[in-house]
Amino acid sequence: MRMLCASTLIGEFFVIGFAGLVAMKDDSLAMSTVWTVCGIAMVLSVLLCGMITRPGGVQLGWALQIALIASGFFVPVMFFLGAVFAVLWWASVHYGRRIDEIKARWAANAAAAEGSAEPDAA
Repeated sequence: MRMLCASTLIGEFFVIGFAGLVAMKDDSLAMSTVWTVCGIAMVLSVLLCGMITRPGGVQLGWALQIALIASGFFVPVMFFLGAVFAVLWWASVHYGRRIDEIKARWAANAAAAEGSAEPDAA
């Protein structure tokens, strides 16, 4: 799960940066406000890469997804991109957990097979 979620979060890092560049063109938004908000979101996306397996990591990821969708009020294309990344986040969490379960099952089967193997009688 960690690898899939981290890949999604790194993609979001770049999308947030590009959205900040687009938001700078809006005269009603101060450049300092845009880069403060984008900077916090970008740092959060990178920090979440290491926090995915910790308690609350996935929930913080969902909060970031909601914030990305809500940023569409300032950069309208973010409604679409935020929704795309929310679907990618769901898929990363869902399929990542399934992959982790399958890996654990394979490891348990390999350990059981190794334990039941008899040493060669010479």
